[in-house]
Amino acid sequence: MKEFRLDELEAERAANDGAYLQFLRERNMSAGLYALDAGAQDPQTPHAQDEIYFVVSGRASITVGLETTQVARGSVVYVPAGVVHRFHHVVEDLRVLVVFSPPES
Repeated sequence: MKEFRLDELEAERAANDGAYLQFLRERNMSAGLYALDAGAQDPQTPHAQDEIYFVVSGRASITVGLETTQVARGSVVYVPAGVVHRFHHVVEDLRVLVVFSPPES
């Protein structure tokens, strides 16, 4: 079993000065914590893997393909592999649990 605490993951992510911290990588999936502070720009490009976002905290909008929705704590968004997507209008510091399948390259 592997167990993680969000507060510890956030502290590790912040200490490494990065927006993304991969904390799990297995044969069929990987998981990480993604952070965008209020007003930040999301530099993502499409991924070769399917992914799921679970919003832990914060508020923003996300566009996936041609669809846009607002997300906040508790929101779950599925993004198919290869689809253009981006968080924007980040009005409250955003912390998102990200799961990739297969694992992110």
